Amino acid sequence: MFAAWSPGATLGVISGHRIVGAIAWYWAALARRGRPLLHVTDFGVPVRADPFIIKGEAMWAEHFRDAPMEQWSIGSETYASALDDADDALGRAYGIPTPIAFDLEWYAESVPSAIEDGYEQTGVVHGAIEVLGEPTIELAEVPAQRWHRWQTVGSSSAMGPIPVPVAPAHTGLRAPFSFPNDTILDLVITPSGWCRRR
Repeated sequence: MFAAWSPGATLGVISGHRIVGAIAWYWAALARRGRPLLHVTDFGVPVRADPFIIKGEAMWAEHFRDAPMEQWSIGSETYASALDDADDALGRAYGIPTPIAFDLEWYAESVPSAIEDGYEQTGVVHGAIEVLGEPTIELAEVPAQRWHRWQTVGSSSAMGPIPVPVAPAHTGLRAPFSFPNDTILDLVITPSGWCRRR
């Protein structure tokens, strides 16, 4: 999963991908102050020969490794659900269909740090986010994070949400997700990055 945020915590973006057997899960969000949450989920995408390309119905996304442990390209073109209330993302997430596109470059600023079942790494993001009918959002050297986790084949336990700190207060912008394995990832932007709300 890749995440970035503005230093003032007024904007945050997430793009995540998990392979679960023969299908892939894809989730993404754009949270901005004074705007609806733009929320994307597709939990039934057939895995392709190149598993980092995700093509669902009216959705294309790609997490492309340009240089190992140094640079990734994150792209996506799809329809997001515009939600006035972020809590709606934990239910059916019915909102106004809104065309959105990510064209982002993630660059490492540190070596990876071990976490359970994988690692995390800090970095920065450059690039653009387009939302139909709005000015292009340009990102330049905004703080970013990525997580890479995996499970052993045949593992009986479900992989839970990414391990992020719990926010001491959670009045910021949110990006919640409800996954098919009954786990919930409810993220909130803080000045130090995305944190877990609960």
